[in-house]
Amino acid sequence: MTARLEDRDRVIWHVRCRPDTAADDHRRILDLLGEYTPLVQPLPPLAALAQLSGTRRLFGVDPGELAARARVQALARYGTDVHIGVADTWSTAATASARVGRSGVLYLPDHRAVERFLTPMPVQAVHGIGPAQAAALQRYGLHTVGALAAMDETVACRILGGKAGRTLRARARGIDPRGVTAARLPESTSASHAYAVDTYDPVRVRAALLDLVVTLASRIRGREQVARRVTLAIRLAGGSTVERTKALAQASAHTEDLRSTTFRLLDSMAFQRARIRGITLIAEDLRPADEGPGTQTSLDPERENRLRLEPVLDRINTRYGRRLAGPAGAYLKAS
Repeated sequence: MTARLEDRDRVIWHVRCRPDTAADDHRRILDLLGEYTPLVQPLPPLAALAQLSGTRRLFGVDPGELAARARVQALARYGTDVHIGVADTWSTAATASARVGRSGVLYLPDHRAVERFLTPMPVQAVHGIGPAQAAALQRYGLHTVGALAAMDETVACRILGGKAGRTLRARARGIDPRGVTAARLPESTSASHAYAVDTYDPVRVRAALLDLVVTLASRIRGREQVARRVTLAIRLAGGSTVERTKALAQASAHTEDLRSTTFRLLDSMAFQRARIRGITLIAEDLRPADEGPGTQTSLDPERENRLRLEPVLDRINTRYGRRLAGPAGAYLKAS
């Protein structure tokens, strides 16, 4: 007999806020989750993990009912809608939270439920799989999560590479050993762009990204901060999200530094004709500017001239509600 999730030591919630949720509301959701368990892990920009145990014993309800209670509290207290996937692993719970019904909660109580849920899904639904990896599997006729789960591990490793093949095949089978690590949300700021119609036009995507870069760079300069990392999250037409993070060469608030790092992230995702529904860009690990490396002469007069224009562009953008990119816009098609 398959043990039910409420009887196990590890229950994982993957909590997903709506794409238009403000950063402050995301922090409030983290505080709400902390009322249920100390094991809360932020997943910027707008998600979180919570690991619980003994829900029936401690709260008198099963994990699904408890998640529904938390969702109602989020709506009542903050007016924030969340979707919650409940399973015994991180990856399965994350897949579930992206596919909840009208109730806003999808509870997978045992392994049979996990198998029934995962098996018929398109292979790109596996948590953490990228478009290029999904396309590689589809070229071999592997179109569903169940097909990936059933294939020999050696074959999966040959198609996807050793570590990726083992990891993604295991997740397709509902196996994911990662636990939840309690952490505080690092200070960050984000900006998003949603398309009214899904697009695969790379010029439109890069233009939207440049607009987000200008927005974030101006914002963190106004706060007298610098960013150490940039995260790019691309939401695809099928509902999955591809996310990459890259550290800046040095902490910076300059538009062109954020722009070059962001475009490298986009290029690393190797999109070809993937239909894109939305983009979120996050400047992370924000620190006061005086904790950064300091202003150094770059010995590049063209760069120095571009940087001198930034305060002027910030004032124009603030006054007229525009987001002018200045000289950084010349790099729209740069890799």
